[in-house]
Amino acid sequence: MNIILLGPPGAGKGTQARMLVDERNMIQLSTGDMLREAKDSGTEMGKIVAGVMARGELVTDEIVIGLIREKLAGDKAGGFIFDGFPRTLAQADALADLLAETGETLDAVVEMQVDDDALVARITARSTCGGCGEVYNDQTKPWPADGKCGNCGSDDVKRRADDNEDSLRTRLMEYYKKTSPLIGYYYAKGALSSVNGLGEIGDVKAAIASVLDK
Repeated sequence: MNIILLGPPGAGKGTQARMLVDERNMIQLSTGDMLREAKDSGTEMGKIVAGVMARGELVTDEIVIGLIREKLAGDKAGGFIFDGFPRTLAQADALADLLAETGETLDAVVEMQVDDDALVARITARSTCGGCGEVYNDQTKPWPADGKCGNCGSDDVKRRADDNEDSLRTRLMEYYKKTSPLIGYYYAKGALSSVNGLGEIGDVKAAIASVLDK
């Protein structure tokens, strides 16, 4: 099964993707992770990526599609979660062409819907463990009183510098301008399902599972 998780910054896509990896043996294709991996790989594609990044240039859609093509040719496990790609209609068309070329299908596109004000309130209270990436929230899941992550025991708590209201509003506007047209694109293809992205993690997980298990 191959899926796309759609939603604005902070909607919880990463958290849900990690659970799908753990519980369904899926492979998360994160654009950022793929670029970092390629840069250090020494392959021909890796050398191209390293050169682009060294020059401070933007990585082209063709390069990202090339990296995804390499992943699709490898271990498929329980299928792929596309994370951070596509972000634009042009990228969605490119991904559709690639899937057709490789004989793969796109089985579901899950939109994680959020209320902007509630999202900003949640994200500005967010912190993460520097050891394992576990996410905490000052209101709903505060950092443990003993100063150690409840998941791995690390005492390294981090807050993103751009997890402030002004920065978040800017990132949301960028999302709505560039990525939200994908909602209509996949709806027209009959592939889109929507879930409440601001529910409890377990509730969101169950809602996504109900979509994937149809």
